[in-house]
Amino acid sequence: MFVLIFNQLVKMLFIMILAFLCYRFKIINQEGNRNLSSLLLTIVNPCLIITVFQTEYDSSLVYGLLLSFAAATAAHLIAIAAAHFLIRGKNNPDFEIDRFAAAYSNCGFIGIPLVNSVLGAKGVFFLTAYMTVFNVLSWTHGLVLLEGRFSLKKLKEGLMTPIVVCTFIGVFLFFLQLRIPTPLLDSMNYIADMNTPLAMMIAGLSVAQADLKKIFSHMRIYWVSFLKLFIVPLAVLVFLALLPLDREVAYTNLIASACPTATTLTIMCIRFKRNYTYASEIFSFTTVLSVITIPIITFIADFVL
Repeated sequence: MFVLIFNQLVKMLFIMILAFLCYRFKIINQEGNRNLSSLLLTIVNPCLIITVFQTEYDSSLVYGLLLSFAAATAAHLIAIAAAHFLIRGKNNPDFEIDRFAAAYSNCGFIGIPLVNSVLGAKGVFFLTAYMTVFNVLSWTHGLVLLEGRFSLKKLKEGLMTPIVVCTFIGVFLFFLQLRIPTPLLDSMNYIADMNTPLAMMIAGLSVAQADLKKIFSHMRIYWVSFLKLFIVPLAVLVFLALLPLDREVAYTNLIASACPTATTLTIMCIRFKRNYTYASEIFSFTTVLSVITIPIITFIADFVL
């Protein structure tokens, strides 16, 4: 798995570098990045999710999906606990941002293309469980962190995101074994194939907008990144190793938990008038470092799982 992950991340890194240069040379601007992000979230990712559920009914897949839900819930609880106990609030006005950053992964933008590339459609099938748990917890626990109160309305909004809605559509089609007409399904597969390059373009464009000199001089970002990219996935790895899980289920949840900080953090910070600049700095820093840390985590996992 280490070799597969490393090779895929190298390919993804080249696309990120290309996007970085495109922004710096003004080929694509900030508005273009927002448009690409919208395209990925509302069209490309949903197409990929629905197509992976267009498969023959198999009880082992259903069992694996249920196990993935359980593993994803446990992985998030481990991450939340680690963030709570290892990030203190004293003399830190942005400790809630730090805790969110350490607990929640970019399982959509980075997780989907990575899992799809190394584990295929079956991996994405199981990853939908992790993303659903992520959406529920980020709009409940995460919302309480950043805004100080729970909102049923905002939870409903979080659960109505295209990825979650299309996950339920995909599950519905899967259990009823309803098939999308071949011409339409082929078209959706073509769109789904855009997932990896588009996601990496967006990541590269986002990094290009950050003040890298300022980021590398911000010492607290190093600690948050260490928690997010090493401590949390290693703790999740120990938990997964104790369970008799299918290899694809275990690796899917491990890769998802090892991904960099979620872009949702920056979006929520902008919306709730928190320090969104700092949030975007954490996102950029962890995204760059994850190219190194994810292969390290999977290298260790190869000896454990």
